[in-house]
Amino acid sequence: MNCKDLIKSFTKEDYLTDRVNLHIHTNYSDGRGDFNSIIKQAEEKGYRYIAISDHNTIKGYLENKVPEFVIPAVEFDVWCGYVFMHLLAYGIDVKNPELQKFFAKSKRETELDIVRIFATRNIKRLINAIHSAGGIAILAHPACCWALNHDRFVKKLISYGLDGVEVYYPYRRHRGIIKFTTARNIEKIADKYGLIKTGGTDLHDYNL
Repeated sequence: MNCKDLIKSFTKEDYLTDRVNLHIHTNYSDGRGDFNSIIKQAEEKGYRYIAISDHNTIKGYLENKVPEFVIPAVEFDVWCGYVFMHLLAYGIDVKNPELQKFFAKSKRETELDIVRIFATRNIKRLINAIHSAGGIAILAHPACCWALNHDRFVKKLISYGLDGVEVYYPYRRHRGIIKFTTARNIEKIADKYGLIKTGGTDLHDYNL
């Protein structure tokens, strides 16, 4: 089963009952947890699948032995017009040459908000590169995007090749306060356009 079909097979219950978590950060970017420690915890807790999606880097996948239940992933900082957004890439070939130019050139580009917000990645070319690398492009925590109309915004991204949106996501901390729509509305938009629906906790701490 390819990555797209695999992720499409995950259910809402998978995300809400700790069987699948596709949004995890480690100390390769702005998370606290060790890459291998997170994987070990996931094994011990009986997760079916996880994805470690560090900001703008796949070094964790290049420098460690990764078991099959860990889906290769990365979370890119990118602008779409006036909207700053995060784009999750799943199932990518981490050595794909077309995708290489979109990765961070320094550690600062993986962890500092003030640096990451000045990202110059082109959204259309980025999505094309993700597809070229065999992956799928997913809009992360969409309720926090600064879009005036989320339906229109998602439709625009679909025209660029967007595959799905993160629906099963706990809006906590600052993301629980600064929201421009509701998670329920995002789910309706995903259903309206037949998009893949994903989920994860956006973990930045030491423990799953």
